[in-house]
This record gives sequence, structure tokens and C-alpha cells, in this order.
Amino acid sequence: LWMLLPIAGTVLLIACANLANLMFARANAREREIAVRLALGASRTRLLQQLMMESLLVAAIGAAAGMVLAQVLTRVLLSFLTTRGGQVQLDVTLDWRVLGFSGLVALITCLLFGLTPAMRATATPPIVAMKAGARGAIGGRDRLGMRRVLVVAQVALSMVLLVGAFLFVRSFQKLVSVDAGFRQTGILVTELDFTQLNIPLEARNSFKQQLVDRLETLPGVESTAGVSIVPVSGNGWNDSVHTNASGEELQEVSWFNRVTPGFFKTMGTPILRGRDVSVSDTLNSPAVAVVNETFVRKLFKDKDPLGQTFKVDEGAGKPESVYQIVGVVKDTKYRTLREELTPIAFVPRGQDKHPDTSCTIVMRSDLPLDSLTTAIERAVGEINPAILIQFTVLKTQIRDTLVRERLMASLSGFFGVLAAILTTIGLYGLISYMAARRRNEIGIRMALGADRMRVLKLIMGEAVELLGIGLVAGAALSWWASRTARSMLFAVKNTDPAIFAAAVALLAIVAMTASFLPAQKASHLDPLEALREE
Repeated sequence: LWMLLPIAGTVLLIACANLANLMFARANAREREIAVRLALGASRTRLLQQLMMESLLVAAIGAAAGMVLAQVLTRVLLSFLTTRGGQVQLDVTLDWRVLGFSGLVALITCLLFGLTPAMRATATPPIVAMKAGARGAIGGRDRLGMRRVLVVAQVALSMVLLVGAFLFVRSFQKLVSVDAGFRQTGILVTELDFTQLNIPLEARNSFKQQLVDRLETLPGVESTAGVSIVPVSGNGWNDSVHTNASGEELQEVSWFNRVTPGFFKTMGTPILRGRDVSVSDTLNSPAVAVVNETFVRKLFKDKDPLGQTFKVDEGAGKPESVYQIVGVVKDTKYRTLREELTPIAFVPRGQDKHPDTSCTIVMRSDLPLDSLTTAIERAVGEINPAILIQFTVLKTQIRDTLVRERLMASLSGFFGVLAAILTTIGLYGLISYMAARRRNEIGIRMALGADRMRVLKLIMGEAVELLGIGLVAGAALSWWASRTARSMLFAVKNTDPAIFAAAVALLAIVAMTASFLPAQKASHLDPLEALREE
């Protein structure tokens, strides 16, 4: 979440550039008024104070409105991120620190982007300002340099935010559509706690299987299975395993999971070779395991793994456990959707030497959630009402693990769109102002024979030039800034040309549309009316 601060700061800079442009325009419009005041004896300091007070008032109103809007949008964001499986806890209460920080930002904004236009407006000698009669006087001093720079900066910064937004959104889309290797919909996770029953250690495995078998008989339930670690829950258990089946000693770190018969059927994970774990796999039978494709590829190379064994390092002072491979299943994700495919060994829960007093059961059913949970509670209550029950929808649980990615995609997208809108407004304002200042020049050009298309090209040329410079600078900045986000992206290159092209296209379309409106208005100018104005 640390990246949200520079993203929000970039939007603030774009908004400040917009505000500075407005201040420049207002200062230019009041140049004669300020010149008259200076000629009548008003000091430059007094005029600066007045202009800065106006800027402070705008900043204060903006800060107050921003805090109110932030409270509303934050609550909307929290409701968007909250799922049935869990609620995002975030304190959004206003306190003196929030108020103080907002006030400080407003003050700094005012000083940085309000002082320069005020100083320029009061620096012009009164006689010069009063002689600069026409708004579009030919040969008049070009006062638009700073405003052009600000618009170019807005375009460049908007490009950075749009590229970031596209990267995070595309990464999130890739993440939610990744093949996890198992079915995610229609799976209910039921967690049972029978600690209060005081069941002896040697009877726990059979009691857990009794719970699984009972729930599988419920109407509408397609299949059930017990599991020690729910896939993509963030939990895990791994150990170092080694084998010499291929003629050389190979060692890898493998993840483990204890499952009951029917787990792969319930999760929709195909068994590629061999068999599933069985109810006959007990503490009195040889230890067996079903492994995934990556396990076979890394530890057995091209050798057939069925019937082969591997050893597990149980830790210092403990004998190694030996498992015989009885099946191979398709690769699946284990702890998170982001992780690379890793070796996984599924061992029978019936061979657990130290079973605990909890039982996690995955169930596949198309029944409505309320109906299914009610039936489960009734069935478990018949076995023993002292058993505690907790439900989780697998799809919801997986979605909860992607809160950070969803947050970044949502907020970066929002800020990217906001930045594009602010830049469009800024470019529209600048082109409108430039066209208004050049009314006299445009009138003369049209009187000398220039047609509307040539005038349109003249005004649009200014917009194209500013947009082009801004996009080139923005592309360079985006390339540099996107490197800091590489670790947060999934299956997306931070320099993806398609994403850069999309950002350029979107910004160019909205910017040129905004510039076309004042340009078209200028091209329909009446030359006689423009020449009579001065």
C-alpha cells in the first residue's frame, strides 16, 4: 500500500498545476486592474497579500471539500473490499493529525502554485500593462510559457498514472483468471472443532472420517473430503524430501497436505496416473502419497514415479519417513495464486500419527448456501451438538487473499481516470485561453483569406505540440516509475508495449477532443467582429 502515497501525490501535483494555470489566467485578466492600483499608490506587498489571501481561500475550501469527499469515498471503498468471508478493518475517523496534515498540504499547495502567478501579476510595470491594450495584440509579449510547461507536466504525469493503472488492472485480471488447478466455485469449506468431546488420540482419525461420511449423505451434496490445509488459504506445511530413484540423490522442498478419499474428485483435480488415497491407507499400512506433476518432474526426471519411494526429513533426532507414490495428479496452486508451481505431496489423513481435534471438510454442491449450511448444522448436531462449526465459501476465501491486488487495481484506475480528466480540463482551459488571446490575430488571418480549416489546424497544432511533448516525457517517466512496481505485477511486463500504447491512445483521444472544442469555436469567428473589438 506504500505505492498509494506517490500515486495520490502525483494526482495532487496535477491538480495543483491545474490550479496554477487558473491563477495565471486570472492574474492576466486582472493585469490592468493591478496596474491601476499600483499607479494609484498601492504597494506591491499589499497586492501580493490580497492575491495570496484569495489563493488561501480557494485552498481552504478545496481542503474542506476534499476531506468530506474522502470520508464518503473511503467508506464506499471499504464496502467494496468487504466480502462475506471477512471485513476490512480500517479506521477512517477524522482526528487532529488528519486535519493538520490536510491543512498543511493546502497551505503548501497555495504557496507553491499561488505565489508565482501573484508575483508575475504584480511585477509588470503599470505603464507596460496599461499599454498592452488588446488581448491578442500582434507582437505582444508571450506570457504563456509557464502555462505551457504546466500543461506538458500534467500530460506527462497523467501518462505515468494511466500506465500504472493499466498495469495493475491487467495484473489483477491475470491473477483472478489464473488456472489454480482445482475448482473454485460451488465449494464450501466447513471447519469443525470437537475439542470439547475429549476424544482419545487413537480414535480421532476414525471420528473425522465419520464426519466426512455423514456430510456426504446429505441431499444435494455431490462429494465431500477431509483436508488439513485448504488450497490458496495462505497456510502451508513443507519439508525437505529426497530420493535416489533416478540413480542420483535429488533433494527438494515439498509442500504437504493431508487429505481423505474423494478430495481430488471434490476439487475437480484430475488424477493423471495411479490411484487416489484410500480408506485402507491407515496407520497399520505402508505410508503412501499422491504427488503432483512438478514433484515428479523435479525428483524423478523421466522415470515412472508409481511405486517409487521418497524420504522426508522429520528433523533432528527423528527417523526419516518413507512414502511410496501411488498416484500423480495435475499441478495445483498451494498457498497463493501468485506462487510458481511447486512440488506437492498429498498424504492420507488416515495415516496421521498425531491427529488434532479439528476437522476441515470441503464439499461440492449446487444447493443455495443457506440451505446447505442449515443441513450441515442439523447433521453435525445429530452426531454431537457440542461440535463447533464455521463455514467459508472457497471462492470468497480466495478473493479475500487478493485484497491488496484488488485495492491497487481499483485505486490506481480511479486515480488514473481522475488524472486524465484533470489534464483534459487543463488542456481545454489553455487552448481556450490561447484562442481568446489570439482573436485579433485570427480575425486578421481570416480577413486576408485564411479559411476555417486553416484556423482549426493553427489552434489544434498548439494542442498537438503540447500533447506530443507531454506524451514523450510521460513515456520516459512511466518506464522509470513502472520498475518500482515489478514485484507487485503478475504475468505482466512493466514495459508491456500494448499497455503504453493504450495509455497514449486514451490520453490522446480525450485531450484532442477537449482541444477541438475551443479550436472549432475559434474557426467560426467573425473577422469583422474580432477586428472591431480593439
